[in-house]
Amino acid sequence: MYKLNSTVFMPSVLTLIGIPGLESVQCWIGIPFCAVYIFALFGNSMLLVIIKSDPSLHEPMYLFLAMLGVTDIALSTCILPKMLGIFWFRMPKIYFDACLFQMWLIHTLQCIESGILLAMALDRYVAICHPLRHATIFTHRLLTQIGVGVTLRATLLSAPCLILIKCRLKYYRTTVVSHSYCEHMAIVKLAAEDVRINKIYGLFVAFSILGFDIIFIILSYIRIFITVFSLPQKEARLRAFNTCIAHICVFLEFYLLGFFSFITHRFGFHIPPYVHILLSNLYLLVPPLLNPIVYGVKTKQIRDRVSKIFHSKDLS
Repeated sequence: MYKLNSTVFMPSVLTLIGIPGLESVQCWIGIPFCAVYIFALFGNSMLLVIIKSDPSLHEPMYLFLAMLGVTDIALSTCILPKMLGIFWFRMPKIYFDACLFQMWLIHTLQCIESGILLAMALDRYVAICHPLRHATIFTHRLLTQIGVGVTLRATLLSAPCLILIKCRLKYYRTTVVSHSYCEHMAIVKLAAEDVRINKIYGLFVAFSILGFDIIFIILSYIRIFITVFSLPQKEARLRAFNTCIAHICVFLEFYLLGFFSFITHRFGFHIPPYVHILLSNLYLLVPPLLNPIVYGVKTKQIRDRVSKIFHSKDLS
């Protein structure tokens, strides 16, 4: 690392300050964050164990839910340990390459989660609108292809963000990152060079992946609602709609939090920085916590398995 004209050339280490403006209370903020992480790990792990141990749950909807659980565990784990190190143990330093890797991992996992939500919407569309063809369309082979495709799409589209920073940006105004984790724009803003290409590509990835997924999820549910409301019996309508409630809740929770976080970052110039950071943290930490709760409450098969596990423990 060399300093030249008040800029830093190729820094080897960055400093994450946590939540700007709330440094004095970060140790207390870490307590609910740690609790969220523990409950997210517990809930998603239990979900994975239930789905794996029960052959009747080896269906597309539950296998997609298992993929979502693995993604949520990975997303929480790549953020929280370092964040708690900053809050509790005064360990703000992070190697530049490690920071870039964390940034790439976070955005890749977000894109994977969005792709899985799209796959779950398409699964519900086929199950409700074309029930007789569901088993022949959503085979285990197709599920594997969807999982690989979603992962490759996220990996390949997120990689240029890392490459553009590493190869294009050599000089930095500061090595202090005003964030609690390595976020793409937080790192790009440190550069003392032209960052328009980095910003444009970041927006391209956001709109090409999240925008594409949102459009097709909404179109799927429009078709689902048309089919459900055309059913002659009220019980059949309620039963069909009930299979979608959990996914709708997860979809709204993931995209609405992302939307508010995006809006405040891009247009909330008068909003205090700590509000931006807290919203970003909630966007990444709340879905892994709520997803297993939503599916545990709204899905009868999972709810019955959970109650059976705890009931057997009470009997013993």
